[in-house]
Amino acid sequence: MRSIKGFFGFLWKLYVGTVFVFFAILFYPFFYILLAVPAWKTSSFRLFVCWSWCMRIFCFYPIKKMLDAELPEGPYVIVSNHSSYLDIFVMHSLMPKHPFLFLGKGEILSYPIIRTYFKGLNIPVHRKDRAKAAKSFGLAKNAVKGGWSLVIFPEGTIPDAGNPAMLPFKAGAFKLAKELGVPIVPITFTNNFLLFSDPGKLLGLARPGISRVYIHPFLSAEKVSLLSEIELLNVCFDTINEPLIKEYPELLMKAQH
Repeated sequence: MRSIKGFFGFLWKLYVGTVFVFFAILFYPFFYILLAVPAWKTSSFRLFVCWSWCMRIFCFYPIKKMLDAELPEGPYVIVSNHSSYLDIFVMHSLMPKHPFLFLGKGEILSYPIIRTYFKGLNIPVHRKDRAKAAKSFGLAKNAVKGGWSLVIFPEGTIPDAGNPAMLPFKAGAFKLAKELGVPIVPITFTNNFLLFSDPGKLLGLARPGISRVYIHPFLSAEKVSLLSEIELLNVCFDTINEPLIKEYPELLMKAQH
């Protein structure tokens, strides 16, 4: 049974990859033009929303919002668990009302097609180079001051094992929110790891299905200013982790041991 699921997962990843490449090539000329003119950058975000919807529709990934709390006035910092690349695919169509940038690992720039999209409308972070990392945080601050929100996965990467149990959060997102004086919006994806596992794991789980998402009540700018970085980190970790514990109680049992 496990081998059958693995084979189906492999075929499904091939399909999703084909859909991704098709739309990447289809949208490429439009992104290239829009990203070439700074004044058109907001329009490129709307095109990303369209791309996200295309991925969801043609890959059969509808979303069920298990919790859909009110969003603050932008800009703000979105923090989420990161268990699958599907988290990235659905984010634009999930949060289309206020333009945002991803602040993500610089290693993604090694992929030719993705490099154009990511570098043009997002901010790569080279974690092993302090000077480049500092520059990335400077770009992020300028983006927020320019009215853009930020999406940051505080885990820093997708866990190699133990999904959906989260890795410890890094403090960068909460430091940025405090320095910029903006709200924080926590989000939980509870089953994306079952719908699309790491593409590098060829026989890993992958299938069509409903993505379950919790958009939690935001932490206001006032609350962000009152709490320390570590307090913000802990509050957001517990908030994002709560639905995971609810849906996967074995995570709590492991934590207790």
